Amino acid sequence: MQKESPANVKIINADPSALGLFGLAIVTLVASSQKLGITSGYSYVIPWAIFLGAFAQLFACIQDSKRNNTFGTTAFGAYAFFWFATAVNWLIKIGALGAPLAEGADGNQLGFAFAGYFVFTLFMTLGALETNKVLIIIFVLIDFLFLGLTLDAFGIAPHLFHAVAAYAELGIGIVSLYGAGASVLNIHFGRTFLPVGAPLGIFKPRR
Repeated sequence: MQKESPANVKIINADPSALGLFGLAIVTLVASSQKLGITSGYSYVIPWAIFLGAFAQLFACIQDSKRNNTFGTTAFGAYAFFWFATAVNWLIKIGALGAPLAEGADGNQLGFAFAGYFVFTLFMTLGALETNKVLIIIFVLIDFLFLGLTLDAFGIAPHLFHAVAAYAELGIGIVSLYGAGASVLNIHFGRTFLPVGAPLGIFKPRR
């Protein structure tokens, strides 16, 4: 009796970009409103940082990993953990984790973390040049966000660079919201429903 060959089963995972960008959009809109003084306090910023900024992007990271998308996995994962850390930093700042942690906080440590993310984002911006123009704009705005956060944390023209970070973050929220809508609708309708722009074509892949 002839032995049957095993069947190849192909598992197709949906593109998680829309969800990841939506999570980024909501958390940056809420956080920027606090930085700009439109809203106050951290009580209602922290939940959005954890569930939208962190968990939504972490889910997108895991799904992109299954799709063998190194760029998406790295970007969504790195920024997901940024928002996890930021939420805990805010909890420390408001004293929710105890007075000793709040009293012993050194803002310069945040400056070094922000500086590391700034350098990382510069690398990711180079990669974004070959994705689409919406992502390019988002990553350039993230560059300005981390530049502003870094210099503000180190006390270098804090008023100016706090404003730079705040407006860059607001811009991230607006553009990411558009990107989320474009990502899901373009796939859903199978055509360019909302344009995202072609890659710049500066860096060609090696053949």
